[in-house]
Amino acid sequence: MPRREGVTLLAEYRIYETKRFTKDLEQDFSGQKTKIQHKLLTYVYPQLRQNPYYGKNIKKLVNYNPATGRYRIGDYRFFYTIDDHQKIVFVIAADNRQGTY
Repeated sequence: MPRREGVTLLAEYRIYETKRFTKDLEQDFSGQKTKIQHKLLTYVYPQLRQNPYYGKNIKKLVNYNPATGRYRIGDYRFFYTIDDHQKIVFVIAADNRQGTY
């Protein structure tokens, strides 16, 4: 593992957007599409790259197979699975809270 100033850095996860997720991103998000996409790129993805298991807006969903996490941005939910072996976060779906649960 690389070292910087005596600190061991963990390997970052890579982000992979599935076809379904990219299709889900085409929705308008109640006029907030640009804001949501900006937040995904500047805040959500960097956080998921560092630690997809823990964060203020991250929650592990119960009884999902494969294990699925969700990231909350306002009324919208972004769902993902994690491949620890290859260090990949698969972002699989996005939807309004009302349509997801």
